[in-house]
Amino acid sequence: MKKIMFYINTIHYGGAERVMVNLAKYFSEAGYDTSLATSFRDKWEYPLAQTVKRITLEEQEIKQSRLMRNLSRISKLRKICKEEKPDVLVSFMEEPNFRSILATRGLPIKTLVSVRNDPNKEYAGRLGAFVGKVLLPMADGCVFQTKEAQEWFPKKLQKKSRIIYNAVKEEFYHIERKPNRGEIVTCGRLTEQKNHAMLISAFAEVVKQYPYATLKIYGEGALREALQEQIDAAGLSGKAFLMGATNDVGKALQTADLFVLSSDYEGMPNALMEAMAAGVPCISTDCPCGGPRELLGDNARNKLVPCGAVQQLKMKLIEQLESSEAGKAEKKRAELFQPKRVNALWEKYLQEIIDR
Repeated sequence: MKKIMFYINTIHYGGAERVMVNLAKYFSEAGYDTSLATSFRDKWEYPLAQTVKRITLEEQEIKQSRLMRNLSRISKLRKICKEEKPDVLVSFMEEPNFRSILATRGLPIKTLVSVRNDPNKEYAGRLGAFVGKVLLPMADGCVFQTKEAQEWFPKKLQKKSRIIYNAVKEEFYHIERKPNRGEIVTCGRLTEQKNHAMLISAFAEVVKQYPYATLKIYGEGALREALQEQIDAAGLSGKAFLMGATNDVGKALQTADLFVLSSDYEGMPNALMEAMAAGVPCISTDCPCGGPRELLGDNARNKLVPCGAVQQLKMKLIEQLESSEAGKAEKKRAELFQPKRVNALWEKYLQEIIDR
């Protein structure tokens, strides 16, 4: 039986974390000896399949300088790898990626890293560039989510990499939509990256023309207070709502008339993919590293607006609210994200790396 270990900092919220938990479940159910390691445990975590062994480097997060934190976690990860002896170690995100590469040097363990965000952000600065251009090509393989992200890295890494989209849970393809007229929905952490402020500004203009429209923002984060102040100042109380985090995104999408992603940058936005799978008409910023553009395909021209372009988003919202489109193009495109297809691509690539 082949043995796979997944590694990420935490499985507390986040799209990359959710993808890894789902992948671990798939491989364990497919007959692989599967474990998932995190740097530390959090108070709330995504539920992990009982067939997946749970490992953690620290029971509680240890506060240290970045240098000491990474040296300590590399040492702990190496010790765990020696004990568990996986055939392949799969990591997501910048710090777990370079820790995996360094922790397995000299060990008979293959490494598969994955870039989950815009490399211009995730691998910024001299240290980031060193990690991305020098350390990552030492891995046995790499999974990217977009062509644009792949092209940022050296040819050495590109040649042994694959582009694999995230999988969307099967349940999203079977949502029975009951859209409320004019209900605009978005899902994402309340952070600067997601730029909900842009969406609220555009919505404030739209609602003057379409007073029946509503905006529901699902997610939590550091900007909750600032965004609520923006809503109140724009006179949108009773029209725009900060709904908080939800474990039932499907229910939120069921009544959505329109889904909007307003991010300044993304890897492969799960929230947009889930909305597409549910057949909800979608609008997105054309954010780096090209995820929404790739996801929407031929339909992208009619669905994208530049990052930060409030007036263009306003016009696109109005255009969509006046449209009778039912999201058929999005749902058809979402066939690319079917779990069976995506999981098969991951399994085939992992087997190639193990067999090299």
